[in-house]
Amino acid sequence: MFQEFFSFDQIQKMKIGKKTIVNIALILFVLSFFLTPMGHYGKVILNRLFSFSPPIIEEAQRERITDYDWKLKDADWKFFNFEKSKGNVVFINLWASWKLPSEAELVSIQEMYNRYNGKMDFYIITNENRPPVEEFMAKHGFTFPVTYLIIGEKTPINPDEVPSSYLIDKKGNIAIYKRKIADWSTTKVYNLLDKLIAE
Repeated sequence: MFQEFFSFDQIQKMKIGKKTIVNIALILFVLSFFLTPMGHYGKVILNRLFSFSPPIIEEAQRERITDYDWKLKDADWKFFNFEKSKGNVVFINLWASWKLPSEAELVSIQEMYNRYNGKMDFYIITNENRPPVEEFMAKHGFTFPVTYLIIGEKTPINPDEVPSSYLIDKKGNIAIYKRKIADWSTTKVYNLLDKLIAE
């Protein structure tokens, strides 16, 4: 019945037409990831989906930070020394507001900060200037304290890997070292933090 109204060639053309439309739609969807704000947020979501809880270093294999003498700047651009955190559980994250993986990771860091603020020290460190960082923080509603790296100062960690993170116990042992992004708002991380804080 259907073929009485359309010839075989017409049916084939219709099929090709539908395939072309689907292909164009797919191309436009992919392009949206590069050319529109929707694409930016889509990439942030994808980064979050593929970030996992960081691996915990076995106690016998943990390296220790022995030199806490590290000069930094706080959110008000005032100098202070990392030595004030000696004897505390410390979380360090190196990030940049213009790096999409950092933006994706900071959501879970904010959740961890909300839960452990006052129980441990947080160093969310960037080497940027204040204006773009403050604009970024306000745009995303982040409230964790920002620390500014002083380029050229000696550091107990590698400041060149961005993003990267360290979780340090009260004795200076590095319990977690994670290059690239991770999901910090997990039961595994929280259980470790509870243990390290209680020690």
